[in-house]
Amino acid sequence: MNSTRRMLLPAVALLVASCASPNPSLYTLEVLPGPVRRPAVRVIELRSIGLARYLERSQIVRSSENFRLDVLSNDWWGEPLDAMIGRTLERALTQRLPGSTVYLENGAISADPDARVQVNIERFDQDASGTVRLIAQYAVVRRISETRGVTLEVPTRGASTADLVAAMSEAIGKLADGIAAMLAVG
Repeated sequence: MNSTRRMLLPAVALLVASCASPNPSLYTLEVLPGPVRRPAVRVIELRSIGLARYLERSQIVRSSENFRLDVLSNDWWGEPLDAMIGRTLERALTQRLPGSTVYLENGAISADPDARVQVNIERFDQDASGTVRLIAQYAVVRRISETRGVTLEVPTRGASTADLVAAMSEAIGKLADGIAAMLAVG
């Protein structure tokens, strides 16, 4: 009986190990360079990003087409998506508006801003054709508010998750271009 237990123990350990799921692959958005503009304001506060609830998850949502979510179970964002989009936009706006200071509303730094930027992301995933679709609203608030709604589309270059995230990074860059244009001198 003792030898039977010794033979079963490695088999049980192997079975348990084969059932364990692998560690997820973690991804992050990258800041892509864009056109440099002369800022009309010096200090810009980027408010917390409003994000559609279906995107509030660790796993990357590949698509929300045909009444269902296609979620990549083992491909995750490296941080909450709203925080990552905020950080990426902050860095992109800093690059596009040299001489201005852009800071995140929920960061450690605060100052009296000359302008506030507000962003709502309504959709941020791939459509049936393989194109990343970013549907967003943004506002620049100074003495008066100026708002825009945009639908940005970026084709993916391949079928991998890295290709999807690269296209998503490009879409965020295009969003930053539009916001920077509203913050620039005429």
